Amino acid sequence: MLRDHQKNNKYYEPRVAAIGPFHHGSKPKYEQAEKIKLQLAVNFVKDSAQNEADLLKKVENKIKDLRECYAEEATKKYDDDSLTWMLFVDGCSMLEFIYKYEMLESFEIKRDQVAFAEHDMFLLENQLPYQLLELLMISSTKYEDVKDSIERFVQMHGVAPEPQRGAQNTQPIKHVHIPMEPKPTHLLEYLLTRMLGYPPIGRSGQMPSDASEEEPPQPGAGGARNTQLRAIHFLDNLLTKMQEYIRRKKRETSANHPQSFRNVQELQAAGIRFRQSKEPSVLKDIYFKSFLCCGFLYLPKIKVDDSMGPKFMNLIAYEMCPDFQNDFGVTSYIGFLDSLIDYADDVKHLRKSHILRNFLGSDDEVAKLFNEIGTDLVPNTAIYYDVKRKIEDHYKTNWKKWMAQFFHEHFSSPWTILAFIGVLLGLGMTAAQTWYAANSGTAPCEALLEYLKDRGY
Repeated sequence: MLRDHQKNNKYYEPRVAAIGPFHHGSKPKYEQAEKIKLQLAVNFVKDSAQNEADLLKKVENKIKDLRECYAEEATKKYDDDSLTWMLFVDGCSMLEFIYKYEMLESFEIKRDQVAFAEHDMFLLENQLPYQLLELLMISSTKYEDVKDSIERFVQMHGVAPEPQRGAQNTQPIKHVHIPMEPKPTHLLEYLLTRMLGYPPIGRSGQMPSDASEEEPPQPGAGGARNTQLRAIHFLDNLLTKMQEYIRRKKRETSANHPQSFRNVQELQAAGIRFRQSKEPSVLKDIYFKSFLCCGFLYLPKIKVDDSMGPKFMNLIAYEMCPDFQNDFGVTSYIGFLDSLIDYADDVKHLRKSHILRNFLGSDDEVAKLFNEIGTDLVPNTAIYYDVKRKIEDHYKTNWKKWMAQFFHEHFSSPWTILAFIGVLLGLGMTAAQTWYAANSGTAPCEALLEYLKDRGY
């Protein structure tokens, strides 16, 4: 459905590396990456103190299950031997890439190639089954180290990554370690769970506690989790049905949840200020507080760079997979931000509030990006319902808007505030002097002189 827009193809196609069967050998530009993957795979096997034949045999023994993870049309041209070798090389090279992230120069990989490869590792059609990675890690003598490096690598690609957090950083992980049971289906789902702040979902129909009261259609829900990777080809299927569903849901949402405010500038004019939320790396940590005529909307930090568009578009695409039962957390987050961001000035205000970090270019480019990726989304209306309701209540309270506009027009700088305080002090002193003069026969200055004279001064 999302591929209906030709301009969106750039978000789903690998730049330098084809991982797995979907894009393998499809374009000459991926040939250089195949050579580098072989080097990385050889190094992983060597560091693991394992025999290459033994590791390959373990993958071969599981090839039937691994094949089931993909759509039949993606693997039908590969026999078991060629598919085993492909997954073995791709799995070993991916683990070595993540584990040796800070030392990739030793493999003569340029920094721009590293950045593009990272981009490719979080594409929906470039995923490897996590059970494959787990099989290779367990067979390695450095299992715990590799597992921790994956955790750091995923955190490093979150919505607001911390600076200088390499995948092979030997420092302990400071973030709360969320239990990984059940294990993620692949690396993209691993990232999804970290961004939303809860363990993987979608098994046995279990949902987080704040799940939507009304669920979008889930064709095939309840089936084996392996079918989720097969559902990857939904990008080229179900176009008509999904478009009809989107149009219907948008009409229902507009009717049931009318929203009079539009963007950051309008909220700011109504006295609403923007602050960082308490959990800056969790997308769902959005809440609203009101105090007198002022309102405060708390949002998680977000880093906007070249990787943000593809990353979020592929996360949204994964949430829309028919077999993946979920609460559309990322889709809803992007939809919420898209409702706040229309113009460059909206981005500018979020940037000045230290919520948005712009590494993309101009504020206008960021606004266009959000407007582009926010097209044709069906958010879960239950996730931010309370937040939107509180904002709407504040926005529709006229006296709060009037007070906010008054303060904005007359006290927009520190100097006007100081001048106002000075006027108040002057009026207070004048009133006190007038009252004293009216209630005593002696002027204040004369009374002070008499007092000092009595004391011998």
